[in-house]
Amino acid sequence: MNRALAILNLLGVLALTILCVLQWRTNRTLNLDVNRLEQTRQSQAARLADQADQISGLTADLDCFRAQLAATTLSQKEDAEKNLTRQRDQLTTAIAEWTAAVAARDRRITEANDRIRELSSQLNDTAAKYNALVTTHNALVGQMNEEHATQEVKPAPGTNPTQKP
Repeated sequence: MNRALAILNLLGVLALTILCVLQWRTNRTLNLDVNRLEQTRQSQAARLADQADQISGLTADLDCFRAQLAATTLSQKEDAEKNLTRQRDQLTTAIAEWTAAVAARDRRITEANDRIRELSSQLNDTAAKYNALVTTHNALVGQMNEEHATQEVKPAPGTNPTQKP
């Protein structure tokens, strides 16, 4: 029986050894998986930290860009308003100058029309005086012709009256 116990004991030790080897392999595989997963977790955590840093940097850049965009937009609006105000003032000045020029032109046209009327009146008066003078001249010439025709032609001294010129 001792021998049977020794064999049984040997078989028990062998079974326990096999069981320990199997358990050791299982534990080793699980431990390797745990180590690999821990390394993966650490690398993922490092990646997440890098991404968080990048996101915070990008967020800061985005905020800076938004502030610059807002400032640029405001500056652009102010410049546009100033430009429109300047153009409005220039147009107002140009309209005022144009209105003054038109008024001056109208005054000159009125003065020229008055001068033309005055000269036309003077021309009409001069033409009337000339016509009266011509009428008087023609009447005098007609009178002189009548007087001359009624007067005898007296020969000049030293000329022969029977001789015709």
